[in-house]
Amino acid sequence: MIEWIWPWILVLAPLPWLVRRTLPVAHSQEPALRAPFYEEWQQLSAGQGARGGESRRLPAAILWLLWLLLLLAAARPTWIGDAIEMPKSGRDLMLAVDISGSMQIEDMQVSQATVSRVEAVKQLGADFISSRKGDRLGLILFGSNAYVQSPLSFDTATVKRFLQEAQIGFAGQDTAIGDAIGLAVKRLKERPAQSRVLILLTDGQDTASSVRPLDAAQLAKDLGIRIYTIGIGADRMTLPGLFGSSFGSRQVNPSADLDEATLQKIANATGGRYFRARDPRELASIYQLLDQLEPVEQETVTYRPRQALGYVPLLLALLLSFALALRQLLRSDSWRIRGASREVN
Repeated sequence: MIEWIWPWILVLAPLPWLVRRTLPVAHSQEPALRAPFYEEWQQLSAGQGARGGESRRLPAAILWLLWLLLLLAAARPTWIGDAIEMPKSGRDLMLAVDISGSMQIEDMQVSQATVSRVEAVKQLGADFISSRKGDRLGLILFGSNAYVQSPLSFDTATVKRFLQEAQIGFAGQDTAIGDAIGLAVKRLKERPAQSRVLILLTDGQDTASSVRPLDAAQLAKDLGIRIYTIGIGADRMTLPGLFGSSFGSRQVNPSADLDEATLQKIANATGGRYFRARDPRELASIYQLLDQLEPVEQETVTYRPRQALGYVPLLLALLLSFALALRQLLRSDSWRIRGASREVN
């Protein structure tokens, strides 16, 4: 369906005709210009005959068509497509992902290869985001500071792309869990109380927040925001020995700094759960469990896609203008050629 934003402009269509009919003919008092080759003009017009009348009518028709096309463009035609209904159910789900310096530790096995924690989160988190059809998702990245990388949106493809583009060091090397929770609460507090969820993923403990994590969790509890916390990182890691050999190798716990007690308290205080992801398989199972959250009703949103069509008559008017100018140019060139041939003869 085509809709005209300013249809009243079309009433100006007869304006050139009205101007020509109502305004008086201009009378000039200046002397006429002497044309010594007037007789040649007269002979040329006599030789062309009826074709000359047709050639004069053609530019007038083109000018009328140009005027109408410009009016059509000014009326702003817009194509309105069929109504599209936005998801009627879903959650407002905010992801808070740790990108501090410790997330670059390579202790996660993906497809027989050892990758860093952040790479595992990107790969499995992208699948989780893609599966959240009908949810409004947002993304917070935090290190020494917390930033909203993507506000709440149904555009899960963009949220997934922002997660995959996240790099270690963007937000600093430390970990600000409390600030990440506080920022998520600020973004979620205006949304319906039954649908507000925060999933916080980290591999360490709070070292840089201006707000204590448990205080931020209490604020989330008061506002009815559930927080699911995920602690990521392997429990054991073998460090190579002398010259990369097994001689002198030792077992270490790369997740020694993970503050599981605080993450557990944050989840329990807000009605969520704490999960431990020691490898990508556990992380994938956690995402699958979270993906089973029952959606809740939200407001129905429908919209019609709109596309402006004003460029179509403008383009046609431009092409007609070029054609008219080219026609006049060719006629003037042919006149010069005829005059030159007469001078030679």
